[in-house]
Amino acid sequence: MPPAYALLAEPTGVLEHLDVKLFEVGGTSVTLATALSALLVITFTAWLAKVMRRLVRRVFERRGLGEGTAGTVGGILYYVVLVTGFGVALQTIGIDLAALFTAGAIFAIGLGFAMQNIAQNFMSGVILLTERAIKPGDVLEVEGDVVKVRQMGIRATIVQTRDGEEIIVPNSVLAQSSVKNYTLEDSKFRLRAAVGVLYSSDLRRVRARLEEVSREQSWRLAAHEPEVYLSEFGDNAVIYEIFVWMSDPWRERAARSSLHEAIWWAFKEEGVVIAFPQLDLHLDEDVAGSLRALGGARRGA
Repeated sequence: MPPAYALLAEPTGVLEHLDVKLFEVGGTSVTLATALSALLVITFTAWLAKVMRRLVRRVFERRGLGEGTAGTVGGILYYVVLVTGFGVALQTIGIDLAALFTAGAIFAIGLGFAMQNIAQNFMSGVILLTERAIKPGDVLEVEGDVVKVRQMGIRATIVQTRDGEEIIVPNSVLAQSSVKNYTLEDSKFRLRAAVGVLYSSDLRRVRARLEEVSREQSWRLAAHEPEVYLSEFGDNAVIYEIFVWMSDPWRERAARSSLHEAIWWAFKEEGVVIAFPQLDLHLDEDVAGSLRALGGARRGA
């Protein structure tokens, strides 16, 4: 066995294997050494991208900028670092990126059409992050459903319905359609309820009881007085509308139920009848007389 200094003096074997040609891309020979270098760059880039994303989240959360903003910014930075590292790895191998893009122009166009929706949602996520019109915790009305934003991602936003269902909403839906945000400036919400009473009711007393019941609600915002309006004279009832302000639009269902029950019991105490559809039939005197005669003839028979 030769001594160690002999191996150092003749650096053959390992170095020769590193120069072995593996394959050729566009006239560029890829050796074992360049392939290992590219693999090292990709590994380091993946590690750096994860570290940067975690760092961004910590910084944003400490400054109170919100989990959704931190996740979106961290996701954008993560993909930027990955793409940059992948490009550096290709350059390390010796592949000309410009020539590669030119050769794959047709493939890139097809891939662009296939990823159109993904890119659209990605850019919509950036817009939502920049404008901050929607944030985690906001109560929205999206396509007729009232939902609460739980988590905002780079491609989609996770919301929760009042039934506890989790829905994944593409960011393009939130950015390009009309969305009602109940908590954009503040969380104040005006609850609306309607009730109809008989035409024979004492309307002064009806209004007084509605105002009294509305003020007694524990969830009502004290800074805003309830509003009671006679909205219309319906076919079967006099319709009143009641507006009461509250601080949490997410609890609108429970508040509406509480107000309806309070109105029901208040009208029970006052003897006010809540109207229901009914039909009054008026007959001409000749018709009424004929019916009475017919009824008398049948009783006589």
